[in-house]
Amino acid sequence: MSSKEKPTLGGQRIKTRKRNIAAPLDPASFSDAIVQIYLDNAGDLELVAKSIESSDLNFSRYGDTFFEVVFIGGRTQPGTIKPEEEGERHPYSVLDCAAQREAVLPSVLYIQKTLRRRPFLIKNLENVMRKFLQSLEFFEENERKKLAIFTALAFSQKLSGLPPETVFQPLLKDNLVSKGIVLSFITEFFKEYLKENTLDDLIALLKKGKMEDNLLEFFPSTKRTSEALSEHFTKEGLTSLVDYNEKKMFEVKLKEIKSTLTTMINEEAEISEVTEAVKQQVKDAKFPDIEVVRMLWDVLMEAVQWSGKNQQQNSNSALRQVKAWAGLLNAFCTSGKLELELIYKVQTQCYEDAKLMKLFPEIIRTLYDQDVLAEDTILLWFRKGSNPKGRQSFVKALEPFVKWLEEAEEEE
Repeated sequence: MSSKEKPTLGGQRIKTRKRNIAAPLDPASFSDAIVQIYLDNAGDLELVAKSIESSDLNFSRYGDTFFEVVFIGGRTQPGTIKPEEEGERHPYSVLDCAAQREAVLPSVLYIQKTLRRRPFLIKNLENVMRKFLQSLEFFEENERKKLAIFTALAFSQKLSGLPPETVFQPLLKDNLVSKGIVLSFITEFFKEYLKENTLDDLIALLKKGKMEDNLLEFFPSTKRTSEALSEHFTKEGLTSLVDYNEKKMFEVKLKEIKSTLTTMINEEAEISEVTEAVKQQVKDAKFPDIEVVRMLWDVLMEAVQWSGKNQQQNSNSALRQVKAWAGLLNAFCTSGKLELELIYKVQTQCYEDAKLMKLFPEIIRTLYDQDVLAEDTILLWFRKGSNPKGRQSFVKALEPFVKWLEEAEEEE
């Protein structure tokens, strides 16, 4: 008998792929392993770093837990900063050390070394710092000081990739600010940071954190005044910060006054109206008289309609502006000292602006004719003026006018 072939199925056999089954999260075991490394090395961070480097722990999955162990000695309960009741802990954390730079710095350097090996952990550091800073009220005062020192040292040591907004923005929670907790924290931060860095470094840091113009936001609403800021930071020995803030406030107020004045000049308001408006703003801002004179001249010249390369038209426009607003200048040049300051201002601008370089004697003559400058003030500048900018050429240019003044004086 001939054997019959058994029937077979045609087509291609498809192999089913096994699904990737994610291992369940186990931060407790990870935390215990890190804690054990600390304990095994008695808190020696050099040895701890080496042990962690040689371990096969899953840092990419438990980065937040790692930094919790670094900061408080163990992992926190979900959604809080309270330590987990179960699990191992170690006594070598940031919050367990003394509130001094020497005690906190090793932890900063240790984290820096860890981030160089595992740069992806910077996001986890941001997460944990943001959580802690938003929860400052739940820390003891001494613990908040340690966190402030750590934060200052982290920026001093340029901890890899830590953005300033991670620190400053979480602090602006209303409940933290109103209780004065933020002010206390930021004061400790400033004091520590300025031990090794300049004020310019601090301002650059604040600028990156979008806080350079908002120092008052760290103060409770009831103390949000320039006077309170000056008093507080002066008491804490941060006078350089007080000077910076006063300069910033001055610049803000100056900008406001300039804006008002420019608008009124462009609208050709009455000189008396402009004078009263400026006087009121100057009084409210407590502006020094000398700064007012400088500001008036700047705004008047900025409002001139310059005509490009036509020097004669530029000269005529500038002199018309001086004549038109001489009454405003006269209202604020109320002493020989202020008149002299105006001459210095004119001298500086004529030296720095090519359009006005040859116009200095004509401007001085116009200001004299309009009773803004007195004869004695002009002669004092001519004989003893202290501003060196272009002085030699300007003195020579003014000689004919001065000679005329002196002859007129002799005739009288």
